[in-house]
Amino acid sequence: MNVVNLKGAVRNDFGKQATRDSRREGKIPCVIYGGDEVIHFSVDGPDSKPLVYTSDFNVVEIEIDGKTYKTVIKDIQFHPVTENVEHIDFQELVDGRKVKVFIPVKLTGSSIGVKDGGSLVTVMRKLLVKAAPEHLVSEIEGDITKLNLNQSICVRDMKIPAGIEILQDPGSPVGSVEVPRALKSAESAADLGGDPLQDAPEEGAEDAAE
Repeated sequence: MNVVNLKGAVRNDFGKQATRDSRREGKIPCVIYGGDEVIHFSVDGPDSKPLVYTSDFNVVEIEIDGKTYKTVIKDIQFHPVTENVEHIDFQELVDGRKVKVFIPVKLTGSSIGVKDGGSLVTVMRKLLVKAAPEHLVSEIEGDITKLNLNQSICVRDMKIPAGIEILQDPGSPVGSVEVPRALKSAESAADLGGDPLQDAPEEGAEDAAE
């Protein structure tokens, strides 16, 4: 499990002006909920970048006034124009209390279809799951070794760790091996008894014929 440490400072002023002042100072207003109390605090903008600009799933341990809160990010609000981070919501992890989070998928192996010239396309990069904190994982793997051309690996085919409930359609594709356009053309020509290379007009042939 990936764990990121973060330091925060308690916020006592919650008005719009106080929030604007905080942002001018390069700080991001945040909140922790889901535990015994709701904590309003702020973090330095640069410190949040490893959390915001990543596709990884992280557990965030936030130290505030000497106390550490184990959390996950639930929401990030961006400015509509500048795209600067304006607010981050964290949910506190409480042992035995299930949370809903998105876990990245990892497709492993070298598929038969790719070896035959196909292209692996990732359809779903994260899975929505429900689990207690002690069962959370950094990623959910799926083996694509046996995938042929035009075949997919679905949610039901992924290796789901114990204690994790998947909240998405089991039949939804996570990844597929697609046939490239060039390979489709070659197959079509072969079905018709032609050679796509021999049948293709030479460069300038059309101009010469005009």
